[in-house]
Amino acid sequence: MRLIAHRGNITGPDPTNENSPALIKDTLTYGYGCEVDVWYIDKQFWLGHDEPQYEIQEQFLRYQNKDLWCHAKNLDALRIMLTLRIHCFWHQEDDYTVTSEGWIWAYPGKPGNTKTIAVMPEWNDTDVTGYGGVCSDYIQNYVEK
Repeated sequence: MRLIAHRGNITGPDPTNENSPALIKDTLTYGYGCEVDVWYIDKQFWLGHDEPQYEIQEQFLRYQNKDLWCHAKNLDALRIMLTLRIHCFWHQEDDYTVTSEGWIWAYPGKPGNTKTIAVMPEWNDTDVTGYGGVCSDYIQNYVEK
């Protein structure tokens, strides 16, 4: 099962640090994937949820590409990440979206299968049995013992 830390969070929301390159790098060292919010403005990549906060280089996204799940926050980010073959997706409140690597990204509470990522299953007490992965602020709770 793929374990994906939502914005780099492992043990709960951390609005002060989430999406920061330092938190993302730290989280990746634990072996989790990371969902990150990516903006592309004036030929520059940024991380941040509601707005661009942390300027990053393309190499940051490329180097970590197999472990990052890049949520495009604007159309330019989606376009350039697809062009660069960076694993990405776009969604707002869709029931499902498909990532550029063919994973189904499910809105919280939506059913899934072995190719589906259960997003924030704690919001709806979703049983993640049978899913291909989980994306959560509490990803440490989903480590198979």
